Amino acid sequence: QVQLQESGPGLVKPSQTLSLTCTVSGDSITTNSMYWGWFRQPPGKGLEWMGFMRYDGMTRYSPSLKSRTSIYRDTSKNQFSLQLNSVTSEDTAVYYCARELFNCGYNYWGQGTQVTVSS
Repeated sequence: QVQLQESGPGLVKPSQTLSLTCTVSGDSITTNSMYWGWFRQPPGKGLEWMGFMRYDGMTRYSPSLKSRTSIYRDTSKNQFSLQLNSVTSEDTAVYYCARELFNCGYNYWGQGTQVTVSS
């Protein structure tokens, strides 16, 4: 069974960098045709797609976040990570990692982790 688990600090100060890691079990992040994405949901708002890393390491980001976002991976640990720079209170949200089989939608999700940006 595929499982994803987010981890990282729950509190980040404004202007600092938010870093989260998604640990995957039951599948390899290099499995052909798999996409590994990051999403977030601010309080009272809908789910927002942030970006993904494809099985071969290719990345794509939301245009609104592209200048501040990086997704990278550690294949030896079967993990992929999110880095969001220069955070503000607007980045306070529950952050999720998820897996998509190409063109089939994201069908496996982590439980989500709350990140609050506050001094």
